[in-house]
Amino acid sequence: MARGARYKVPLKRRREGKTNYYKRRKMILSGKPRLVVRVLSRTIVVQIITPHPKGDITHVSAVSQELKRYGWKASGKNTSAAYLLGLLAGLKAKKKGIEEAIVDIGLHSPTKGARVFAAVKGALDAGLKIPVGEEILPSEDRIRGEHVANYAKLLLEGNEKEYKRRFSSYLEAGLKPEKLPQHFEEVKAKILKSF
Repeated sequence: MARGARYKVPLKRRREGKTNYYKRRKMILSGKPRLVVRVLSRTIVVQIITPHPKGDITHVSAVSQELKRYGWKASGKNTSAAYLLGLLAGLKAKKKGIEEAIVDIGLHSPTKGARVFAAVKGALDAGLKIPVGEEILPSEDRIRGEHVANYAKLLLEGNEKEYKRRFSSYLEAGLKPEKLPQHFEEVKAKILKSF
C-alpha cells in the first residue's frame, strides 16, 4: 500500500469499485436529471434522479415487481421487462413534468443491445429526450422477446424435456415462452392505457 505525506486514501465507494466519481461529476455538472438503470441479482430498477448537496433526490422509480400489476408473467430481469420498466419510468416522469434526462448505467459495460439500453429505449418511447446513439439500442425483435420465442419453439420440437427444464419458471407462471411477444404487446398496451 502507498505511504507518505502526500498519499490520500480514495473514497470508500471508489475503493469498493461501486462509484466512478469522474463520470458522476460530469453527469452532475450537466445539470440534467439522470435516468439511472441498475440490473441487480433479482430485479431491475429504473429511476429518474437529480443531485442535491444533501443527497440525490429520486423523482420517479420503477422496479420489476411493478410489472405484475400490469399482468407481466415472464422474468422481471429479461430485455422485455427492462424495456417495459423504462417505458413505465418515462411515462411517470412525463406526468411529473420531466422532459429530458441523461443515461447513468453505473458500472455496467456499455454493450450494444444490453438490458440497460432496453430500458433507455423504453424511456425514449415514452417521450423523454435522452442523448443516445440509435446503434447501441436493442432491436425491436429482441425487445419483444422474439429470440426467446424462437428458441422455445426450437426446443419444443426437438427436446421437450429440455424445453420444460429451461422454461420452468415461465410455465409455472402460466405463460408459454413461445407466446412471449404477444404477452409483451398486451402488457405494453396496459401500461400505455394507464397513462
